[in-house]
Amino acid sequence: MLYSSTHARVQLGMGSAVETLCGQAYGAEKYEMLGVYLQRSTVLLMATAVPLAAMYASSEPLLLLLGQSPEIAGAAAEFAYGLIPQIFAYAANFPIQKFLQAQSIVAPSAYILAASFAFHVPLSWVAVYALGLGLLGASLTLSLTWWVLVLAQFAYILWSPRCRDTWAGFTWAAFADLPGFAGLSIASAVMLALEVWYFQVLILLAGVLPDPQVALDALTVCTSIQSWVFMISVGFNAAASVRVGNELGAGNPRSAAFSAWMVTALSAFVSAIAGLVTFLLRDKLSYIFTTGEVVSRAVADLCPLLVGTIVLCGIQPVLSGVAVGCGWQAMVAYINIGCYYFIGIPLGVLLGFKFDYGIKVMLILNMLHFKSAFYHRR
Repeated sequence: MLYSSTHARVQLGMGSAVETLCGQAYGAEKYEMLGVYLQRSTVLLMATAVPLAAMYASSEPLLLLLGQSPEIAGAAAEFAYGLIPQIFAYAANFPIQKFLQAQSIVAPSAYILAASFAFHVPLSWVAVYALGLGLLGASLTLSLTWWVLVLAQFAYILWSPRCRDTWAGFTWAAFADLPGFAGLSIASAVMLALEVWYFQVLILLAGVLPDPQVALDALTVCTSIQSWVFMISVGFNAAASVRVGNELGAGNPRSAAFSAWMVTALSAFVSAIAGLVTFLLRDKLSYIFTTGEVVSRAVADLCPLLVGTIVLCGIQPVLSGVAVGCGWQAMVAYINIGCYYFIGIPLGVLLGFKFDYGIKVMLILNMLHFKSAFYHRR
């Protein structure tokens, strides 16, 4: 799981330049540049995928080196081998999605994704159960589904009249200024990878708290609920990036600022409603995941902090989208690293072990998303 999160975040960060540049180019009516940026980002992400694929290919010895049992290392490596093609599919998919989003073309990707999911479910059953391929079959079908998604979206770009002005065919210009393109993205890639590792450290800290089983179970329930709401904010993140980038490219900074305020307010409102529902159902939510009474009481006790986390973290991805639309990736990276590693982890150790806040400290530290968001806005 850590491998999967890391490769996705690294490639997401390395592709952030296409999000900034496509949005601004479309706003400036430099339509032909969107196709160039799409290809340039794909070249960069494919190059990034090579060392990531090598890491996946070396999964078993790496996991053994990290102290995992041979059984766990072998099973995880079997699944990782089948995900290697997915790494390259993701490298192609992210630039395509941002190319389309910059033009406010969203529905076709959603329809293609729904069709891919419908294709994936029966194919997974056939691979895992009918053919008996087990974990390898599950990961291979996942990789195949990703490539179907990529090819279908690229076919839409080739044949849709909506992309006629922005896609002029393959060009050698895709290989120009790759260092500058990478420079805009590297800081974001590092920041997103460090963010994944930050939350892994929090889970490790939870595992050494008193009564770790209940602590981890309660934390898992709370973070699952938070993740559901967070995905709504991720949608607002894409909207913020596109709108701000388009307006800045068109030379309308006041309109960009207005868009940023509006999407932030809307995301905060939706998150507040979700937080209220979570609080009202605090005694029942855990039963979605478990029937344990002890865990249920622990989740209900954590719920006020969970609500605060949901509301505040609903703002962070939106402001990150604003920052990407403005091309502020490096500044955001420095802010987040400082919040997570120089404030978050030391504070977590202090509150969790010195002042006996226990598992509550993990939700308190999740609010550092909001702290980093505040500095994004500044």
